[in-house]
Amino acid sequence: MGSIRLDLGCKIHPEPIDLFDGIPDSLLLVIFNKIGDVKSLGRCCLVSKRFHSLVPQVDNIIVRVDCVISDDDSSASSVASGKSRHPISSFFRLFLGLFKPFQSFTQFINPTTRRLPPFAEDLDFETERNSVTHHSPTQVLKNFNEIKLLQITLPSGELGIDAGVLLKWRADFGSTLDNCVILGASSVIHNLNSGSACSVDNTDIGNNSNGVALDNGNIPESFYTNGGLKLRVVWTISSLIAASARHYLLQPIIAEHKTLESLILTDSDGQGVLSMNKVQLEELRVKPLSASSASKRTLVPALNMRLWYASHLELPNGMVLKGATLVAIKPREQSKIEVVGSEGNWVASAFEEPFGTAARMLAKRRTYCLEMNSF
Repeated sequence: MGSIRLDLGCKIHPEPIDLFDGIPDSLLLVIFNKIGDVKSLGRCCLVSKRFHSLVPQVDNIIVRVDCVISDDDSSASSVASGKSRHPISSFFRLFLGLFKPFQSFTQFINPTTRRLPPFAEDLDFETERNSVTHHSPTQVLKNFNEIKLLQITLPSGELGIDAGVLLKWRADFGSTLDNCVILGASSVIHNLNSGSACSVDNTDIGNNSNGVALDNGNIPESFYTNGGLKLRVVWTISSLIAASARHYLLQPIIAEHKTLESLILTDSDGQGVLSMNKVQLEELRVKPLSASSASKRTLVPALNMRLWYASHLELPNGMVLKGATLVAIKPREQSKIEVVGSEGNWVASAFEEPFGTAARMLAKRRTYCLEMNSF
C-alpha cells in the first residue's frame, strides 16, 4: 500500500520540446533574410547555437548607421548635423569620416551569467558595464559569408541645405561614375487643395495643363543674373562630391565580399542614393578606382550634363516646386546622354514619387547642355 501511495505521488516531467528543431534550416534562412537588419540578426545569434551558425549565411543585409564622427573627434558623442552648414563646409567633415561608426546595442543579457558568442560580440553588443563601443560597417559585416544584397543607411544626408530647399540625387558607380541624376528646387510648397489657388508668386506667369510655367521652355534672363545658375552649379558639384566620397568608402566592403550582387548606400533623409549592381561591383574589383589626391573620394571624370529648368512646376498631387531643376550627368567618354526611350529610363526612374513625376515633366522641356572637367 505504501508503494502505491509512493507511485501516485510521483510527478512526470516530460523533456521539453524545442519547436524550432522541426523547422528546416532553409526556412529559417528565409526568415532571417526577411529580418535583414544587422542588429536584430545579432540578437538572433544569442538564441541558440543553431541560430548562431545560421546567421552568418544570411545574404540580404540592412545596416543602419547610428551616428557619424570625424577622424579627429575623440568622443563618439560628436555627431555631425550638417543641416545648418554651407554645403562646402559639410564636405570637409565628410572627407574626414563619412561612416559615423555603429553605436552599440543595449545589452539585454547579463554578461556575468552568460558569455556572448564571438559573432554576437562583433555585432556591437556591450560587454562591460554598459560601456558604448563603436564599429564600422566593414567590421560588422566581416562575419557574414554570403551577402548578395546589401543596403547601408546613413542617419542623414551629407549636404547642408536651407530649410524649404529640395535637393535629391541618385548616382550609379562601377570603378568610377556611370551616371548621376540631380533634382532640386529653391522652395517647395504643399498645396493641400490642388483645385484652389496656390500661395506662389506667379505674377505674369501662366500655367499649361501639365502644371509647367508657360515660358516656352526657355530659362529666364534673371536665372543668370540673380545667382540661380551659380546655385545649381553648387548643387551639382556638391552632390557629385558626396556620391564620390560614399563610393570611396565602400571599397573595403566590396573587396571583402565577393558574393555581392547589389549594394545601395542611402540616408534616412532620402537626400542621396548610391547604387551598384553586380556588373558594376565586378568592374570595380577588376579595375582599381582613381582616387582624388585632395581628399578621400573617387575621382570624378570629365562630364557631359543636361539641365532642365522650370520657374514654377505644379505636380498632380498639388505640390509646387519653385525653381525646379533637373540635371542628368554622364562621363564624357560615354555616348551622348539620352533621356527618351529605354536609354532614358535611368533619368525618369531615378526618384520615387512624387519626384519621379517632376523629373519626367522637366525632361520634356528645353534642354541645356553643359560640360565639366574632371575633379
